Amino acid sequence: MSKILMYQTKDNRTQIEVQFDKDTVWLNRQQISSLFDRDIKTIGKHIGNVFAEGELVAGSVVAKFATTASDGKVYQVEHYNLDVIISVGYRVKSKQGTAFRQWATQRLKEYLIQGYTINQKRLDELQQTVQFITETAKDIGNVNEAKGIMDIISQYTQSFVLLNQFDSNSIEPRKLNENITYEINYVEAKLAIAELKKQLIGKKEATALFGNEKDNSFEGTLQSVVQTFAGQYLYSSIEEQAAHLLYFIIKNHPFTDGNKRIGAFMFVWFLEKNKHRFKRDGEIKINDNALVTLALLVAQSDPQEKELMVKLITQLINSR
Repeated sequence: MSKILMYQTKDNRTQIEVQFDKDTVWLNRQQISSLFDRDIKTIGKHIGNVFAEGELVAGSVVAKFATTASDGKVYQVEHYNLDVIISVGYRVKSKQGTAFRQWATQRLKEYLIQGYTINQKRLDELQQTVQFITETAKDIGNVNEAKGIMDIISQYTQSFVLLNQFDSNSIEPRKLNENITYEINYVEAKLAIAELKKQLIGKKEATALFGNEKDNSFEGTLQSVVQTFAGQYLYSSIEEQAAHLLYFIIKNHPFTDGNKRIGAFMFVWFLEKNKHRFKRDGEIKINDNALVTLALLVAQSDPQEKELMVKLITQLINSR
């Protein structure tokens, strides 16, 4: 999907050409500056902080589009997707952020309702995900981890089949669970990690370096998972928060040692706290083999594959 629509503020003072592509919206720095009525230097500073603090990974939320400048020449200009735009709007405390988010979300929903290659998109996603998992599996020799690979492929493929059944009105859609009863916080997370460290050292499975924070990035990671905009979570469901928690801890490396194990532990701990770890029949949604493999997949993934990884994890948690 690639389309340009005109966004106009309620006071009619500002009009912006908005690029729709890859199931999101894109604005360049100048456009974001106009939208939030802030100078471009301020916008640039906030965008830089979004990436520096690990809130978002540039590779998955930045794209270059051909743009005609005032001199008539065409340049490849960096554009930022809706996640970045919302985050910057939150940082500059602009009411325009809420209005733009509502407008963009409505336009994106309309495209889906109109049937913008939904089935083809899902098929492409399935093929891309399976290819990514199987390629990564070439570097995994452990039998249990190989079993985890098959568990993930099987469960993700089942999710794809269910989505297509929904498209044909065969079943009801599976909604994400937005009943977040426990909000993860730094103090309790640190205590839980300290207890995990004690147990692992007792079993000689960790050293004194395990779980030692390198800087303040772990606390920042937790804050990014539960951040809000206009009083609403940016990651509004249990599944999305858990997926980003696992991804951010592993990719941001906030600890001297044990990032993958701590990421997996926090992932399970958060799901337990929100009573969302088990299926209705009592079976664990993501078993130990699959969880170990997910942690390896995240660790080995390219930052540009962040959206793919988060979608994969979210769908696996959403199994009933």
